[in-house]
Amino acid sequence: MRVVVALGGNALLRRQDRPDAAVQLANIQAAVAALAPLAHRHELVITHGNGPQVGVLALQSAADPALTRPYPFDVLGAETQGMIGYWLLQSLQNALPDRQVCALLNQTLVSAADPAFADPEKFVGPVYERAEAERMAAERGWTVRQDGTHWRRVVPSPRPQRVVETRLIRLLLNSGAVAVCAGGGGVPVIRDEQGQLTGVEAVVDKDLTAALLAEALDADALLLLTDVSHVELGHGTPEAQPIGRTTPARLRAHHFPAGSMGPKVDAVCRFVELTGGMAAIGALDDAQAILDGATGTVVTPSGRHSDGGPHAPQDPR
Repeated sequence: MRVVVALGGNALLRRQDRPDAAVQLANIQAAVAALAPLAHRHELVITHGNGPQVGVLALQSAADPALTRPYPFDVLGAETQGMIGYWLLQSLQNALPDRQVCALLNQTLVSAADPAFADPEKFVGPVYERAEAERMAAERGWTVRQDGTHWRRVVPSPRPQRVVETRLIRLLLNSGAVAVCAGGGGVPVIRDEQGQLTGVEAVVDKDLTAALLAEALDADALLLLTDVSHVELGHGTPEAQPIGRTTPARLRAHHFPAGSMGPKVDAVCRFVELTGGMAAIGALDDAQAILDGATGTVVTPSGRHSDGGPHAPQDPR
C-alpha cells in the first residue's frame, strides 16, 4: 500500500513539554519507532505539524533586537521544515538502514483571495492564561483565541491548493524511498501576476495538505496521527463518546472546532470522498493497529474496514 502519514505537532511536542531540542528529538525517536513497521511493509510518506515549533520561533524572532522586523511566517515555516525534517530523517535512517530516506523542503500553493487571511484561526505557539494572552496580543498585534481552557495565538490558515513539488515526491516514492515532506502543511506561497511564486504570512493546515498530497499521489490510505486515540463527540465532557468506524457523511454531520479537530475531520472525509480509500485519525503509538482497522476513528465509503479484520467500535449516533 501507499500510505501518507501526518504527525501532529502536539504529538512531537506535547502541551506539557518544554520546547527543548532534546525533548523533541526523544519524541520524534518514539514516533519513528511506531512508524518503522509501516515502512517495512508499505510505501510511506510522512508529513508533520509545526504549530508549537513555529510559535516558539516566532516568539524568538519577535524578541530579537537585531531584527528590524520579525521573520515572516513563511520563512519560519521553512525553518521548522528543516529542523523537524532533519530529526525525522536521521531517526528514520537509523531505524531503517536498508531504506533510502529523503527530507524535502516543500512549498504549498494557496489562493491570495482565500477568506482565511481575514479570519485567523490556526493555533500556533504555547498556551497562555487569558490575561497574559490579551496582554501579548495588545503589545504585539496578535490575534488570540480560546483553545480549551487556555488561550493561544492564531494566524491565517488558507486552504492548500497544491504541493508545488508533488512530482518530485512521486519520483522519490517510485524509487523506493521514504519521503518526509510538506512539513507544517508546506511553506505557503501564491503566484503573482507574473506567475512567480512568493511567500505569504500564514500557516497551512498540515492535515488538509496531507489529504491533498495523498490524493495527488494516488495513496491507498491516509493516517492522521496525534495525541488522542479517537475523534470524540462531546470531547472534554463526562459524556464524551469515541467514534470508531464511520463514513464521511456521518462524520460531517457532527460539529468539530475549526482550530483543532475540524480540519482533521475535513481532511479524512475529503480524501475518502474523492478517492474511495481509507483514512483514519488516532494515536501515534497505534499506527499499525489503526491501519489494520483495530482502533482509531476509521473512515471509509461504507463505514467498514476493507480487510475484514478486527474493527474499532461503530460511530455513536
